[in-house]
Amino acid sequence: MLITLEGLDGSGKTTVWEALQDTYPDAVFTREPTDSWYGDAVYRSINNDDADSLAELFLYTADHADHLSRVVRPALADDRMVISDRFSDSRFAYQAATLEDSELVRPLEYIQGIHRAFSREPDLTLYLDVDPELAAARSGSTNKFEQVAYLSKVQENYERLLKANPDRFVRVDTTEPPEVVLDRVEATIARFVNA
Repeated sequence: MLITLEGLDGSGKTTVWEALQDTYPDAVFTREPTDSWYGDAVYRSINNDDADSLAELFLYTADHADHLSRVVRPALADDRMVISDRFSDSRFAYQAATLEDSELVRPLEYIQGIHRAFSREPDLTLYLDVDPELAAARSGSTNKFEQVAYLSKVQENYERLLKANPDRFVRVDTTEPPEVVLDRVEATIARFVNA
């Protein structure tokens, strides 16, 4: 099964992802952007405030396609649990916010349409929920994707995704202490795995 962790920068995804490695030592832990050369191109784009938004979308999409073929699908074929820190929903939420003022009509739906042709939907998505102001403060606002105004648009897109996929998404309040957040995440995964 494929379990994904989603949320704004600063929501605590990576902290939860790292802690889960002790709980599920046999799972395949992965993330997007990846550590491949596709992922390197994504990171270069993140650090370039003048990067073209549409070109950036396709960098992320190429990294996602490689991630699926190189890591995710082989692990699932071996009946391994895959836990990914970010996956396609990040693209839908973030890149749709980036492309909001572009010439594209309905950018979120456009991006989802591109992925529908080749991607795989997660079995369970844990949405680590935090407001944009706290997210920006936690992440340090170090790049263009960590600004409050931008994160507010991203959050609106995540809310649209949660509303459209209520059976797949589970919201976790990350304003709680880290141990409470981790307990909630672990209990949710355990219920899902044992269902």
